[in-house]
Amino acid sequence: MKAKNTATLYAVLAAGLYAINVPFSKLLLNHAKPTMMASFLYLGAGLGLFIYSMIEKAAGKQVKREPLTKKELPYTIAMVVLDIAAPIFLMFGISLTSSANVSLLNNFEIVATSVIAFVVFKEVISKKLWVAIFLVVVASVILSFEGVGAFAFNSGSLFVLAACLCWGLENNCTKMISNKSSVEIVIIKGTFSGLGSLICAFIMGEALPAFLWIVCIMLLGFVAYGLSIHFYIMAQKDLGAAKTSAYYSVAPFLGVLFSFVLLGERPKIQFYIALLIMVISTYIMVRDTIALQHTHEHEHIHTHEHSHGDVVHSHEHKHIHTHLHSHGADSENHMHEHELAVHQHIH
Repeated sequence: MKAKNTATLYAVLAAGLYAINVPFSKLLLNHAKPTMMASFLYLGAGLGLFIYSMIEKAAGKQVKREPLTKKELPYTIAMVVLDIAAPIFLMFGISLTSSANVSLLNNFEIVATSVIAFVVFKEVISKKLWVAIFLVVVASVILSFEGVGAFAFNSGSLFVLAACLCWGLENNCTKMISNKSSVEIVIIKGTFSGLGSLICAFIMGEALPAFLWIVCIMLLGFVAYGLSIHFYIMAQKDLGAAKTSAYYSVAPFLGVLFSFVLLGERPKIQFYIALLIMVISTYIMVRDTIALQHTHEHEHIHTHEHSHGDVVHSHEHKHIHTHLHSHGADSENHMHEHELAVHQHIH
């Protein structure tokens, strides 16, 4: 029981650490331009996890993980390119709309990831998850308008939705290398995506922030993008994928709370309508994920937990009677029926 209580604390801590990203980024954008912010956030995550892995190795606690190879190069390049675009879009979104809006709109990433997985990779989505996806889309549309009765789009919300779409594509690319070292993936993402964003910032004529603010931004990147995934993975060891994702689903709502407390934001009426819809959709997603786990406990069921560096991705698979395994030199094929559970992502 003690281990599960600790794991629950880790899951909530992972959500809380990620939730501080948006409001603190909003504050730091007063001292750095959006593209520079995106760059140093990712560089902070990459450098922070590199130092963490070195400490882990020196202490003899490092777990051996399969390294990336040339075979994964196309997916790795796509992952890096999309991770250059997504945080830049997010930072512009944060600079143009409220922190609370951005926190809620982050839920749209689940929609993007799930729909891309359904269309491109032919993954099956449950009926309840389709309902939840529809509700998230409705709430996102509401948040994308400036006010009640207004037909002017909130440009900040559109940037956030663009970021979620990029991350949805990136999540599916990263899934293809999910059996590799999660730490190595985060270090690669942080380093190369961060450097790519830095080049973009210079091309756009953005000036380097003061050294103090660079340190603050990198520290935020390490905490919100790096440490949160570390705690998420630790929680999964004792809670399992479904329960961990359920606890982690509070992240957007913690982001809203932090926005109210730290920034004193008081959104208009359409925000609270969208908030209610998001709460309902999140409840449906969580119930669908947990129910899928419990309903099939009597059957042969297992969970594939994919850690993608700064993305954790889980699938629960229900097997019908037989497995057909074909083991080649570098491949394994499974014949099975599966349902798509809720995707939870940490960037």
